[in-house]
Amino acid sequence: MGGVAIGSRSKTSINTVNPASYSSVDSMTFMFDLGTSVLGSRFSIDGKSSTKLNANLEYVTMQFPLWKNTGFSMGVLPYSFTGYDYSTSQLVDNYPSVTATKTFYGIGGVSQAYAGFGIKVFKGLSLGVNAYYMFGNNINSRLMTFDNTSLGLIPSFQNDTIKVNSFRFRYGMQYNFQINPKHNLTLGAFYEPKTTLKARYTESTGSVTNTSTEYLPEHEKFELPQNLGLGFNYKIDNRITFALDYSLQNWADVKFLGVTDSLTNRSRLALGAEIIPNPRSRKYFNRVTYRAGANMSDPYYKIDGMEQPKNFGITFGFGLPLASSKSVVNATFEYGKIGSSSVLKEDYFKFTLNAVINENWFFKRKL
Repeated sequence: MGGVAIGSRSKTSINTVNPASYSSVDSMTFMFDLGTSVLGSRFSIDGKSSTKLNANLEYVTMQFPLWKNTGFSMGVLPYSFTGYDYSTSQLVDNYPSVTATKTFYGIGGVSQAYAGFGIKVFKGLSLGVNAYYMFGNNINSRLMTFDNTSLGLIPSFQNDTIKVNSFRFRYGMQYNFQINPKHNLTLGAFYEPKTTLKARYTESTGSVTNTSTEYLPEHEKFELPQNLGLGFNYKIDNRITFALDYSLQNWADVKFLGVTDSLTNRSRLALGAEIIPNPRSRKYFNRVTYRAGANMSDPYYKIDGMEQPKNFGITFGFGLPLASSKSVVNATFEYGKIGSSSVLKEDYFKFTLNAVINENWFFKRKL
């Protein structure tokens, strides 16, 4: 559904974006959600292109009730990832017979283990909170080599390593209006305050003759932006759903490597729709959930001081119910564009498959 989630509430899926949604969990249900993805990307710049294919375990989450109108959720989610490998060559000034090759390589990522709960405080209003523990490593390397070292030119390198070990919190709210027996509206919001990212930054530079390592002072490290979002979800007869989300991350106010001028605020707009032809039908495909959506966002970085064009994506997918069970297998297809061909453009196609195991665990059978 284009990634809409802020106003979404469901008894058959886990919504980690807004922790207030946990209060909608069925009082006798345990849910387990496992997601995997395959991402194919085509990178292009100045008429040249390259294609890459990656597969990942996206996330693992679970959710269950604590007591009436109160739900608990926990799991592991991705936060960011680094992956690039490219090079450029040019003649060296004052050495017309020597070619220098600069190679740039990055690997790693940051994950987040979370735990949160949501509670319905009174009719219609639910509140929730997520606590995240962020962990992981990013390694960014630069290497300069020469095709002729007989003139005394020495290869050199720089390795930057960021090791993250940090906490942050997200607060959520949802208000549900039962307009009439067939029409339902949910308004949602979440908020994350600006926080300092606890991370150890190491910079190693050197050559074949000398190597040095420097640790960046604590006050010059990194911050995470204030993050807020608003959304609504309109449901008709428990069959048709329309949803809209807007979120804003204030990256322009945070420090990255001690400075603020390389980042810019990131806004994101997403909309989506869902339809179940007849959830009570005996015909299988009448109980399948069909979804579609789109999203558009601003990059949170500048290149040469210039803001970059908007990113966009379109999605469609379906949920396949398992026989005699509330469990569902969801398949999602997404096409999107990031960047521009004048700098670096990525056209990607992503396929995501996840299984939501939804079973009654909290009651005793009577003979």
